Amino acid sequence: MTVEDDLDALYGVPPPEFTALRGQLVAQAKERGDPEAARTIGSARRPTMAAWVVNALVRADPAAVDRLADLRAQLQAAHAAMDGARIRELTAAQRKVVTELTRAALTAAGVGGPTPALRADITNTLQAAIADPGVHARLGRLEKAEEWSGFGDFGVSLAVGAKRPDTAAPAPVTPDDGERRRVLAEQRGAAAAALAQSEKVHAAATVTVADRQAALVAARQRLEQAREVLAAAEHDVDVADADLADARHAHHVARSDVERDAAALAAADAALDALT
Repeated sequence: MTVEDDLDALYGVPPPEFTALRGQLVAQAKERGDPEAARTIGSARRPTMAAWVVNALVRADPAAVDRLADLRAQLQAAHAAMDGARIRELTAAQRKVVTELTRAALTAAGVGGPTPALRADITNTLQAAIADPGVHARLGRLEKAEEWSGFGDFGVSLAVGAKRPDTAAPAPVTPDDGERRRVLAEQRGAAAAALAQSEKVHAAATVTVADRQAALVAARQRLEQAREVLAAAEHDVDVADADLADARHAHHVARSDVERDAAALAAADAALDALT
């Protein structure tokens, strides 16, 4: 067994079994004289439920990894060519692929009735695997749900070449029709005022959206930090458990040595008494 085999096995078990198996694999690595493997395995963190579900998909269907990579390559090419029609086509295909793989991942993991939050984490992780080569490379050994920011190569898909339909030309105005000119001027003034008000409302809404987006990003960052702290604490507990087991073993051995030496001393004293 190599360390890679050990890690594959470790990330293949359900999260509740992760800690116990990690301890066993660390002990086995030490027994076979591979301290580096023991450190690597010991530093592995238990995956969240969403990460484990995506990892289960990769093990059940290795072709899913290639589908995500192929879609990324096609999207990159479409964005580089500024091909709006192709981008829209691939964006629709991306949604379909992610939906299919989310369903397949839940099936592979044997998860029935997933919560909306779990489904969203799985979907976001698959989206991130398409957009981010780093996430894609970690598929199969993901530790936590990933999320794509929405910026970079796969930012907002622009409808390149799309043209806004021409507005209808205003009805001709008779130069001598003063009343009609006055009515049209009033209509134009009202439309301009309405446009100005709409622009103010839009600007305020844009600021609100930006604030809410920033708050959401901050909240998600705090959540990820809390998850990382929890995972680190669980790792520390595992290490402490292992250290305690080693200390108890050493205590047992020392006590046995004391009892043995005490018996030897008693026998020596008896022999000395017999001689004297």
